[in-house]
Amino acid sequence: MRRVEIIAHRGASFDAPENTLAALRLGWAQGADAAEFDVLLSRDGQVVVHHDETTRRTAGVDWAVAEQTLDELRSLDVGRSKGPAFAGERIPTLAEALATIPPGKRVFIEVKTGPETIAELGRVITASQLTSDQTVIISFSADVVAAAKRELPERLAYWVADLRPEATDRPVPLEELIAVTRSCRADGLDLSADPAITSEFVRTANAAGLPVYVWTVNDPALARQMIDAGVAGIATDRPGWLRERLRM
Repeated sequence: MRRVEIIAHRGASFDAPENTLAALRLGWAQGADAAEFDVLLSRDGQVVVHHDETTRRTAGVDWAVAEQTLDELRSLDVGRSKGPAFAGERIPTLAEALATIPPGKRVFIEVKTGPETIAELGRVITASQLTSDQTVIISFSADVVAAAKRELPERLAYWVADLRPEATDRPVPLEELIAVTRSCRADGLDLSADPAITSEFVRTANAAGLPVYVWTVNDPALARQMIDAGVAGIATDRPGWLRERLRM
């Protein structure tokens, strides 16, 4: 089977609490080629690794991330809900998450806020000394992607889109996706895994200079379908488990 990049979605988030250092380290231990995680800004302007706008789901405390300082956010336990082995896991900073990345591996950083995050994001990435091919900035917001390419032109930035029927009121033609990537100067597409992603779809995107990545795939049959279509990478909550089943 053709080898593709296996990306640990929010770290190895099936087995460890999502978006924590434990999940990232476990993803590397399971042989992931890359990690994906989400970032938000705290009230005091720190880039922190967390998916939701509030901490209710991860910590059982309904705090808005944007309204808390880093120290306040670090007082929360975001690991206990996954089991006692993870009790005491804290919300990481971007710098801490980037420090887990081994040589030869890379990271997809999903910006869940607006373009105002890019300046601080860029400062932290630059300070990490990760190479330009080790970092990919991704976002559902074309404005964020455009800001990333404007302020950090040496870094890759992919536009994220959800093709699932429940997320859109109509099928989104590839030509429309390509038009958006051109408008924001995106370097690639990061899409929900969908039957619409065929070999012809991927060839057309590649011809436009756009590699295609997909998320979030925990089903080996769907993973094989996406690999056969020609995608460059697959984000999964179970990187080790999926790789074993794909015999990659």
